[in-house]
Formats: sequence, C-alpha cells, structure tokens
Amino acid sequence: MDVIALIGRILFAALFLGSAFGHLTSADAMAGYAAGKKLPQPKLAVQVSGVYIGLAAVMLILGIWPDLAALALVPFLVLTAVLFHDFWRQESPEARQMEMIQFNKDVGLAGAALGFFALYASDANPGLNLVGPLF
Repeated sequence: MDVIALIGRILFAALFLGSAFGHLTSADAMAGYAAGKKLPQPKLAVQVSGVYIGLAAVMLILGIWPDLAALALVPFLVLTAVLFHDFWRQESPEARQMEMIQFNKDVGLAGAALGFFALYASDANPGLNLVGPLF
C-alpha cells in the first residue's frame, strides 16, 4: 500500500506542479485574468500562489510533512473556486457551465486534498515519506 499511496500523491500533486509552472512562467497573462476578477495586486498574487502551490506539491510528492502539504492546498482550492469560478454571476449559459465545471473541479480537488490530509495525519500513515506527518 505504501507504493500505491506514493503513486496517488504523485499523480495528485503533478497537477499542482504544472499549475505552479504556469503561474510563474505566464504570470502576466494570468495576472490579466486575476485583475478581471478584481484581485488586488494580481501579478504578485499569481506569483505568490505559484510558489505556494509548487512548494506544497513538492512537499507532498517527496513526503515532507505530507499532511501539512495536503492541507495547504485546501484554502488555495476553495479560494480559487469561489473567487475565480463564480458561475452564479455568469449571464451566458456557456460561461456559466464552464465556470461551474471549474468550480466543481476545485471543490473536488479540495476534498481529495482533505482525504490525503486525513490519510497522512492518521495512525495508518503510509510510509515512503522523507519526513513523517506534522500533525
């Protein structure tokens, strides 16, 4: 089971590594989207969030406080869902549908991150970690 847990957390965290890379290499383009959502200091927010999710993803993959790493992704995902994928404000049915899909994706990923947190913070904490759980 240790290997399966490792594969699961690598597959899960790979999504955030890719996103972090995009935040850091396409900060100007992403800042334009963030500015459109009225986020203050959008470029800085994009860069900080890129470093934040990248660090959490690396920690989760390597098993460095994997419980903390998984838990750190939850606020990012919930805030992203609410602030950026506000389907309830969209007038166009197509835009509403697309934002609802993205909202549900982020909420589902937040649930998965909570599941990883529970797994790694529990007594059943699977091995193959560089550093054990913090909690």
